[in-house]
Formats: sequence, structure tokens, C-alpha cells
Amino acid sequence: MRMSMGMEARQTQTQKLAPRMIQSMEILQLPVLALEERIEQEMNENPLLEIQEVDPQLPEEDEEPSADTRSDDERELVVDNDHDNKDDFERLLNMDSELPNTFDDSFRRSSNRVQDDADRRHDLMANAEARPESLNDYLLHQLAELDIDDRVEAMAERIISALDARDGGYLRTPLVDMLPAGHTPEDLELANEALAVVQSLEPAGVAARSLSECLLNQLREGMPFYEELKILIGNHLEDLAENRLPAIQRKTGISLETIQAAREQMHKLTPKPGAAFMKAMVPNVTPDVIVEQDQDGTYRVRLDDDRVPTLYISDYYRRRLQDPGATAEEREFIKKKITNAQWLIDSIEQRRGTLTKVAQAIVEHQTRFLDEGPEAIEPLKMQQIADRVGVHVTTVSRAVDDKWIQTPRGILPLRRFFVGGTQTEDGDDVAWDTIRLRLQELIDKESKSSPFSDEELVEELKKHGMSVARRTVTKYRKKMGIPSSRQRRDWTLVKK
Repeated sequence: MRMSMGMEARQTQTQKLAPRMIQSMEILQLPVLALEERIEQEMNENPLLEIQEVDPQLPEEDEEPSADTRSDDERELVVDNDHDNKDDFERLLNMDSELPNTFDDSFRRSSNRVQDDADRRHDLMANAEARPESLNDYLLHQLAELDIDDRVEAMAERIISALDARDGGYLRTPLVDMLPAGHTPEDLELANEALAVVQSLEPAGVAARSLSECLLNQLREGMPFYEELKILIGNHLEDLAENRLPAIQRKTGISLETIQAAREQMHKLTPKPGAAFMKAMVPNVTPDVIVEQDQDGTYRVRLDDDRVPTLYISDYYRRRLQDPGATAEEREFIKKKITNAQWLIDSIEQRRGTLTKVAQAIVEHQTRFLDEGPEAIEPLKMQQIADRVGVHVTTVSRAVDDKWIQTPRGILPLRRFFVGGTQTEDGDDVAWDTIRLRLQELIDKESKSSPFSDEELVEELKKHGMSVARRTVTKYRKKMGIPSSRQRRDWTLVKK
């Protein structure tokens, strides 16, 4: 094979995203609270950004001049990297100024901004919740009140440290793994004694090594069906879960009615006692979009971005450009910061426009959902909204990502309105949400002694004009947490 070295001209085409486009997509994807944080971060890094403060006593028409009446100096800066922003910076240099001739490279905050930041930090500290007591702390406090052997107490503390509230407070580590190497039978006996101490603490059932042990440790003499529950939980827990009550009856001799009543009593026990110490994380939902209905019944959307400040480029740094004492480095610094500031301002405005158009298109498509409720939701794909608004489907995805909308039906995620569907026998589109609601309705009304099988549910849905495969019914039944027909059967109602 002959090898040679030389130069060759080759033309290729590649696609690259400009930094300005990347920033625009990032801003579009941010929910309103994250956008506030992003603006605050940008203001800390860019001293040229200022917040426009509107005097509430001024009439609205005086707050901002119209585009037709603005002077040349008031026109929006347009960053043109191809021509080094010549027109914009010429306009900046022609501005009149009466400012100090000193240049401060550090961030200059107005007194109002300093006060706002201080108030925000004060509110955060004042509203901060006290740290709740953990499961481990709760158990250690109880252990400290007991009069037990020091070695047992030390082992009990080691057991408590191995418990995790996120796992329900179960003991997943074998006792032998907590003992030192070369441990004796006496050490294992001491560990079992310590485990019994921990399991005697509240909440009942903590430090169990299995579900059956957890439930058995919660049983107390005198409670209804105490003896029956010991038998059922200890030996027939799987049969109870699978609703195999006749099999339990044959093995134990306990009547079906008693087994059913004991199972209902068992449902009052706690399978994960440690979970009570896990604080429920309720998301702080702030709607980005609000839907309002006109007098003629038309739904209109508006952005709830009153908390998002209106930004402008600092006059101080604009005028600094005309100072003869400004060095080349200072001018370059200001030009760079002006470019970054204008990119941010443009990206925020573009976010407002895109999010408003996308949300309005979604609302117009799902008007029946807003009027009639979840059962009237229409099938909708993101591509449909992209075609309607005239943007790429990825833009729609970013616009609705992690965004919430306030509607007459409550505050909902924007993605809630995008649902798949199928066609009825009449050729009409029907959303999967509608099918799920109908499926739940059928199961709620079925005979408890003879529940519908998945095949029978398919036939029942067909009677309502919904043609769905059996595997689809099975899939959504499981997603909805609905047991199988055998597990739903009430054996006490079955004729003998």
C-alpha cells in the first residue's frame, strides 16, 4: 500500500449553537422562581444590569414612552457582533453625562437593591422551619431514659444508627455484621437482647427485619382478633395479600367472615413505622401562567411574572465610555458586559413571548377540559402545538418544562395537557385519561362477589365506544394501583 503526505481541501457542513441561542434556550426552560434566581445571579456578575423601578404614583401612560416617541438615546441596544456594535457604542459615546470621573470595577448596587436583598434574607431566616426530630434521635431519647446494662445500651445505639426512616425504620443489617470479628455466642445473645430493647420503643414495629415481624410487633393483647392476627400474619401473610381467603380457611379452620374482619383490622397497622419521621416534601408551586375567562367565555392566558424585574443597562457605565480617562481595558470590559446584558434582556423577552403563545395554543385546544373537567381532555401532542405556534417541537418542550398554569380547575403542570389517545369505533379521538376514568368507574360499580376480569373490562369499554386491547387495560389497571379481579373479590359475598 502506498502512503503519501499532502494537503487536501474538503468542504463540510456542521451545525453549532451560538452562545446567545444557548442562553435563550436556558432562559426559556426556567420556571419563574428559577428565573428570578438566574436574574439575581446575573446582576451579581454584571454591574451594568439595573432594575427599572416604576413609581406607583405615575400614571401608566407615563411609565414608559412608546416606541414611536423614543429618542435615539432611549432606543434599545442591539448587539451586533459582526460590526463590533459600532452604531450602539457611537450612540453611547454621544450621551451627555455629569458623573464622577472615577471607574469602579466592582459591583455597584443601588440603595434599594441593597435593602431588597437584606429584606429577602431576613424573611428567609424568619420563615425557616425548625429541624424536625429524626427517627434516630427519637429512639435515642427513649433509650436514654431506660435503666439497662451499659453494654446492651451501646449495642442498642449501634442498632439505632443502622435504621433509616426512608426505609420505613427496618433493620436491614444482620446482627452478626454489627459484631466485632471473633465474636462469641454471648455477644450475639447480647445483640439480640439489645434488638428486643429497640423493638420495644415507639413507634411500634420499628427495627423489624421483615414485614411480618413488623406487624407482629404492633399487636397488643386485647385488640380485636388478636389471636387470629397472630396466626394470619405469622403464617399466611402472602395468602392475605393475594386474597386467597378460601385457602386460609381450609388450612386454619377460621371462617371467611372472621378472616375478612381480621384482615380489615390488620390494615390499621403500619407497615412502615419509621416513615412517619420523613417530612413530606411539598413542592413550592408558583404558576408561570394564569388562565382567565372573558365575558364572552373565551379563555385568555397571561404570564404571572410580576416578580420578574424589568432590566436595563446602567447609565453610569454607558456614560463611562465617553470619559477620556477610560482605558482601553475599561472600554473593552464595558462592551463585553453590555453584550451579555443585552443577551439576557432579549432572552427574557423572548421567553415571555414564546411561553405566552404556547400556553394560549394549549388552552385553546383544551377548552373542553377547562369547561367540563378531566373526562373531557383531548389527545394532544407537542408537535401539534409546535405547528400551531410555528416553532420547533423542542422549543415547546422547553417552554412547558417544569411550568405550572393556574386554571379554573386548579394549578396544573403544563405537561398535564399533553396526553396520548386512541380512536373509538366511530373514528373519534379519545384521550387515555378519559379511558382511565371510565375504567375506574366500571371497577367502582362492579359486583364485589364477581369482579370484572381484564377481558370483561375490554368488552365493557367497547359498550362505551372505546376499543382498547386487553394488554392496555392490564397496563393501566396496574398503573392505577387496581388489583386483579381475584384480589378484588369479596369472598364473604360469594354464594356457597
